[in-house]
Amino acid sequence: MAHKHEIPSIEESFEFSSGLKRKLIISVLVGIAMVAIGAFLSSKGWDIFSPDFGHHAGGHGAEGGHEAGHHGATLLSRIIANLWMNSVYFLGISVVGVFFMSYNYVAKAGWQASLKRVPEAFPSFIIVPAIIILALYLIPSTRHIIFHWTHDGIMTPGSDNYDPIIAGKSWYLNHGFFLARIIAYFVVWYYLWTQIRKYSLLEDESKDLAYYHKSRSYAKMFLIFFAVTSSTAAWDLSMSIDVHWFSTMFGWYHLASWHVAGLAAIMLTIITLKGQGYLKAVNDSVIQDLAKLIFGFSIFWTYVWFSQYLLIFYANLPEETIYFRERISGYGGRYFAPFIINLLLNFVFPFLILMARGSKRNYTFLKLACSSILIGHWFDFYQMQMPGIAKEQGGIGLIEWGTTLAFASLFIYFVANQLSKANLVAKNHPFLEESLHHDI
Repeated sequence: MAHKHEIPSIEESFEFSSGLKRKLIISVLVGIAMVAIGAFLSSKGWDIFSPDFGHHAGGHGAEGGHEAGHHGATLLSRIIANLWMNSVYFLGISVVGVFFMSYNYVAKAGWQASLKRVPEAFPSFIIVPAIIILALYLIPSTRHIIFHWTHDGIMTPGSDNYDPIIAGKSWYLNHGFFLARIIAYFVVWYYLWTQIRKYSLLEDESKDLAYYHKSRSYAKMFLIFFAVTSSTAAWDLSMSIDVHWFSTMFGWYHLASWHVAGLAAIMLTIITLKGQGYLKAVNDSVIQDLAKLIFGFSIFWTYVWFSQYLLIFYANLPEETIYFRERISGYGGRYFAPFIINLLLNFVFPFLILMARGSKRNYTFLKLACSSILIGHWFDFYQMQMPGIAKEQGGIGLIEWGTTLAFASLFIYFVANQLSKANLVAKNHPFLEESLHHDI
């Protein structure tokens, strides 16, 4: 009889209403308008959030910022930096959806079967940041703003722009190979997601276990590919902005940031849907286990963050100090606040909020912790990328808020659209019964 009572709760369809679509489209347009207004105010020196408030844009030099002298940053640099940073940030949240599904498929984890449709919807957004990243890279003027190593003559001996350190990396950092890599990331990640998604939906129509095994096979392929590309993508999309600097831990650091932000986004989506009467099949024990992952990986991110910082001392790596110097004291100290906020929002708050067992089941605490993590990892990518691209033009104002609002609204639109295309619970998943009765 208990099973009969549970059957209605797994037959759920999300309605992506025309009203919600309209609100999200308006939100995207508002974000774009905020960027335009912010750019106009900054160009006139009227934006109180501008780094050059009271002066003409581009009027300040970079205190402690050795890279700024090569190619002075402009207001355009700040806009390009925001587009690139948000693309990489939301790309990570999107691809973590298929990453989460894949490691649970391979582990044969049953606890998450009732919620898997939420992370399954996330990778649909990959196409948007992929297009923006490719466009920004393929346009020479924007490519040069983002990547110092793309400037003419920088790897040519005898050239005025010649840089022997960058030239030593030419086997990896060159236009053709770089373009091939980032295209490969987007195409393979997206393709493997479409296959996992396809067989997951076919599973709803039939109890044939062949569909589950096919999804699991593609999940294995994804994990093998992602094991390598999660690090190389971190090098290409983020670390190569600061081309003189390198870190052997950066791949793990970047993936940890992507992963915990993605988990927080999954949790917020589930709680939001439950608040609207959906996902009745997802019980508090499942929520608690997902919260444990968020808690654990927020600590793991902090471990990698601190280890990367500590390595420059105990391994005697003076060449790595420039990365932290530019963020702590460089460019007039404008990046010090995001550097500190990053640690507070991504470790201190989640650690204190989620430590107790009860808080992992309390939706208010979970919303607070996950919101802190999502905002915090936005700051993480801000301090990762903004100093290298925007340099002395970096700021947090209408341009940043507008860009992020537009990206977040588009992300919600794509995810909601995917959620509306299938039953919200994978009703024929072989481990669904385990998830429905999950109790810890």
